[in-house]
Amino acid sequence: MSRNLEHRSHEQFIGRIGSAVVAPRRRRSIRHTVDDAPIRLSVIVPVYNDQTALPQCLAALTGSCPPGVEIIVVDDASTDDSAAVGSRLPVRLVRLTTNAGPAAARNHGAERAKGDVLLFVDSDMVLGPGAIERVARRFDEHPDVAAVFGSYDANPAARGVVSRYKNLLHHFVHQNGKSQASTFWAGCGAIRRRVFEEVGGFDEHRFRHASIEDIELGYRLRRAGYRILLDRSLQGTHLKRWTLRSLLWTDVMRRAIPWSRLILETRMSVDDLNLRRCQRLSAALVGVAAICLGLAPLRSALAVLAACALLTVIVLNRRLYGFFARRGGLAFAGSCLVLHWLSYLYSGCAFLWVWVRPGPKRGGA
Repeated sequence: MSRNLEHRSHEQFIGRIGSAVVAPRRRRSIRHTVDDAPIRLSVIVPVYNDQTALPQCLAALTGSCPPGVEIIVVDDASTDDSAAVGSRLPVRLVRLTTNAGPAAARNHGAERAKGDVLLFVDSDMVLGPGAIERVARRFDEHPDVAAVFGSYDANPAARGVVSRYKNLLHHFVHQNGKSQASTFWAGCGAIRRRVFEEVGGFDEHRFRHASIEDIELGYRLRRAGYRILLDRSLQGTHLKRWTLRSLLWTDVMRRAIPWSRLILETRMSVDDLNLRRCQRLSAALVGVAAICLGLAPLRSALAVLAACALLTVIVLNRRLYGFFARRGGLAFAGSCLVLHWLSYLYSGCAFLWVWVRPGPKRGGA
């Protein structure tokens, strides 16, 4: 059930919030501390040691920034020249003295923002033309929507197989997600300020590193009764270069394990995005295939069972694998298929590990 937000004038741009939601324990109290001239929308860019990608991100933002929009760059105690990049451009630069993680950096930016809507953009994200206007228009058109997010486009900057696989997978999943979303994405996601303050912002105490802090925020928004909109037309180019090592580390330690904890804590396993029923079934089938292949030397019939399980996974994901083939050819699609099956395997193992692990499920991510 969605909570209705009473729509004020177009210039004020923000709905009135009803009864308060208690913020989770240990979470920073987010407060609006700036009271100057009216700003409709604030773009917040957290950055840490990203001097290569940040100039492209900010060039796209400053080059298309309409009136009534401010850009805030929060330097999370970078040791490279990221702060210097921000200081040379027409943006507000906030510098943190100690590295606190992207959740805390976004919260610091929100504290200093003037806008009624907060648009979070990653420092390695280049928004497409008209993206900021599109965000503002979505909130104007949907006064009962609390948050909006988009996706990467289908043209990742990094050309390696792992980078293209990871970015194209994200694009495909978000482009085929439900418009009435069950979570939130901070790579390019906006939220009404009053709602952000009400639910307590990002949980910077639990998530001290880049992890699933945006997903957890989305879960809290939905539990509080707010609507979240996935806008497939809101896209940008991702500049990050992935290696197999960084992919495995991030997917297992920063996503699969903390997300499994979150699912078990909240008992919210939604049928959307990466958690669609066909995806959960695919993970189970890949696990069965791995076990059968391991035991096949003892009983050859298990190899046939493994082949049937993997064939079913191909059928369930035929649209995704066809998308990979169209973007990079059959050889690229074959490589993506192996990486995708691997992701099912380690994601399933991570969930089982969290499920059987003794002790409290809650912990730092």
